[in-house]
Amino acid sequence: MGGLWFFDTGFIIFLIPAMFFAMYAQNRVKSAYVRYSRIRGSNLVSGSQVARSLLNDAGLEHIKVVQTDGHLTDHYDPRQKVVRLSPQVFRDNSLAAIGIAAHEVGHALQHDDGYAPLGIRNSIVPLASFGSRAAFPLFFIGLCQQAGRCLTGKRGFPSGRGTDRSKKGS
Repeated sequence: MGGLWFFDTGFIIFLIPAMFFAMYAQNRVKSAYVRYSRIRGSNLVSGSQVARSLLNDAGLEHIKVVQTDGHLTDHYDPRQKVVRLSPQVFRDNSLAAIGIAAHEVGHALQHDDGYAPLGIRNSIVPLASFGSRAAFPLFFIGLCQQAGRCLTGKRGFPSGRGTDRSKKGS
């Protein structure tokens, strides 16, 4: 076995490209938001006003539009029937705020129409949210564990399985 027995090729093949893709996507979203948050809408209405107007026009007056904490944390909550908009989107009259508010109202319209793919999406949102919060801590735990194995010279799984390949077939 070579000198890099601790190095997992799966890390390079799967994890690193996925991390770069996620960072790239996040960067694109943030840069688009920054670019279009500088351009004011022509009618000077806020994101919350646009959301409320679109919901009312669709006959969805029962769906609330509320402000939520965070930056770019906007979402439609189908369980509570509420469109939650981040402070910037809720108050601002930029094209970014108007577009994001309209996008979230689109989810409410899909929910009202019984759009099946939205139901599938909504069923996996809790798992995806957990994965998003847990990804970085789990990555660093794994990295520290792997580094610890490298420093101590231990190979294989922590339980000891897979450490001796010479006993195959015995």
